[in-house]
Amino acid sequence: MKKILTAAVFVASATAAFAEYPEKPVSFVVPWPPGDLEDVLTRIIADEFQAMYGVPAAVVNKPGGGGGPFPGAVEVATAPADGYTIGSFVTDVPIGGPQIGIPELSPNPFEPIGIFMTYPFVIASSKDAPFTNWEELVAHGKENDVALGHFGSFLPPTQVTFAAAISSGFDFASEAAFDALDCNTLASGDVDVINTTLQLILPCLDDVNVLASIGNERISLTPDAPTVSELHPDLNVALWNGLFVHKDTPAEVREKIAAAAQKALQTEKAQNLIGETGVLIYWLDADASNAQIASDSETIGAIQALVGE
Repeated sequence: MKKILTAAVFVASATAAFAEYPEKPVSFVVPWPPGDLEDVLTRIIADEFQAMYGVPAAVVNKPGGGGGPFPGAVEVATAPADGYTIGSFVTDVPIGGPQIGIPELSPNPFEPIGIFMTYPFVIASSKDAPFTNWEELVAHGKENDVALGHFGSFLPPTQVTFAAAISSGFDFASEAAFDALDCNTLASGDVDVINTTLQLILPCLDDVNVLASIGNERISLTPDAPTVSELHPDLNVALWNGLFVHKDTPAEVREKIAAAAQKALQTEKAQNLIGETGVLIYWLDADASNAQIASDSETIGAIQALVGE
């Protein structure tokens, strides 16, 4: 009887501990600089989390210096698996981190809470460039050097851009990684073409040619620009962002994070971003997110084979 009572007390104590989550500040780690859509939406989620549970919830930006989102991902991977450090991650983290052999990320230590957005990701150039669309870029690139700016050569959007060029019959003469790819990047003339999120070039959209978008449907703000998957159907990759935690994080904790995120995405502030930026906002639960990751992993593997990675 004593053993049964002791076990019952332990279970009750554990349940109470989970029920108390969260009881201290929570960090949402965004492994990019502030200002892009994953940052904006994660801040809306953090605000809702704070309002629902009454504890401080802050977004921590931890960019990787042009080398991708992995310092931020490592921070989440090495934090206690208690739900107080939550990753807001792009496609690259659960797929790319293990592939490039980062010890803390290989094997993949994360499981998704849910995927909540698809980026309006574009391949763009200045209106001063001697090409105005993808076909003209291809023709120009076959005869001239073209420099590409990106967030990291091994990241899926860059791999898709490399593969689209190769599949179209040309290759970029040079490429370089940047922490931010925005209006200033194109205005500086450091590169001829950038692949970036539409959010970062919205202030100068009238001075930019969007040559193509990356994803499976055209962006509402740039309806005349074809998708890369329209140009080359085998290059169809979804560029999403989701919330992730260490795989050992308790289910009860995950449920509370998911509840705050789903409520936040329904707010007027979040929904207004759809029309303002062309972002797709939705919620894929953990199972659907894992299926999306598996599908994208297969496609990205084929793309890497094409570009010789």
